[in-house]
Amino acid sequence: MSAAAPAPRPARATIADVAKAAGVSKATVSRFLNHRERLLSPDIAARVEAAVTQLAYTPSPMAQALSHGRSRLIGLIVADITNPYSVAVLRGAEKACQDAGYLVMLFNLGNDIDREREAINALAGYQVDGFILNTLGRGAGLIDADALHGKPAVLVDRRHAGMHTDFVSLDNAAAMKAACGHLVDGGYRELLYITEPLKGVSSRRERTAAFGDCVAAHEPRVAGEVYESTGDDGDGLDAALRALHKRAKRGRRAAVLAGNAVVTLRVAAAMARLGLRFGEDIGFVGFDDPEWAPLIGPGLSAIAQPTEAIGRTAATCLLERLQGLEGPARQLLLPGELVVRGSSGGG
Repeated sequence: MSAAAPAPRPARATIADVAKAAGVSKATVSRFLNHRERLLSPDIAARVEAAVTQLAYTPSPMAQALSHGRSRLIGLIVADITNPYSVAVLRGAEKACQDAGYLVMLFNLGNDIDREREAINALAGYQVDGFILNTLGRGAGLIDADALHGKPAVLVDRRHAGMHTDFVSLDNAAAMKAACGHLVDGGYRELLYITEPLKGVSSRRERTAAFGDCVAAHEPRVAGEVYESTGDDGDGLDAALRALHKRAKRGRRAAVLAGNAVVTLRVAAAMARLGLRFGEDIGFVGFDDPEWAPLIGPGLSAIAQPTEAIGRTAATCLLERLQGLEGPARQLLLPGELVVRGSSGGG
C-alpha cells in the first residue's frame, strides 16, 4: 500500500487575492500597503486591512522597495571567492550594508577575465542600487563606466582605466616600504619579490614599483629581483629560491617578499621541497596575514591588510553616493600593519 501524497502547500496570497477579498482594485490595496490610507475612506481601509489579515498576506520586500525607486540591494563582484582577501572584504561590506538596511548580492568571477560584463548585467537585472567591484581589472571584458547601467560604483583594490569612481585599497606603497625597510634594517641584503603575474593589475604593479623604489633607495648595499609566479611554475620558483639561497651562503643575508597569501603558500611549498628553513636559510615577509601564517616554521612575518575595514569603507562610500553625495571621485588608501614573527627575525 503506497503512502499518501503530502498535502500541497497553500499558495502564497497575492495582492490580487487581497483586492478580490476586499472588493477593491489592486491599486487601492497598493495605496493601503504603502501607508497612504489618507487617500482611502475609513470603510475601504478597514476592508483591505481585514483581507490582509484573513489571507496572512505579506508584501514582497523587493516590490515595496521598487515602488519607492530603490531595491535596497547592493551588487558585489569579487575576482575569486576562494581568496581570503575577497571573503574578508565581503564580510566588511555586508555588515555595513546590513546596518544601513541593504542586502548584498554576490557574483564570483572565479578569476575568469571574460565574465565582468556578464556579472554587471546579471546584477543589474535584479535592479541593484549600486556596485562594489573587486574584480580582475584586466582582459577583453574589462568593464567601464558605460557598462554600469547608470548606477554608482566603488572600486576595491584594483583600479580600472576609464572608470572615475571612488576607490578603496590598501596603501600599497607605504606597506611595501614598511616591509622592505624592516628587512633591510634586519640586515637582509639580497631581496626577492615574488608576485603573481602583473598583467596590468594595479595592486600588483603598485607593490612591484614600490619594491623597486625601496631597493633603489638602499643601493648599492641592497640588491633586489622580481619573480612572477604563475602557479604552475614549480620548477622555476624552486630555481629562483635556490639561487637566492646560494647568494645567502656567500655571506649576504637573503629574504623573500611575497605579493599575497596565494604566493605565500607557493613559497612555503617550495621551501619544503628544497629543505630550506624560514628565518634561518631565507628570511620572509608576505602581504596578507592569514590565520595559518603563525603556524608555518617560526611564524611568517606579514603585512596585515585591513580587509574588513576596506569592505566597510567601500560600502560607506557607495551608500553616501546613493544618498546624494556628489563631487569628484575619492581615493581612500588604508594603512596596513607589519606583523613581525620569526621568519624575519622576530620572536
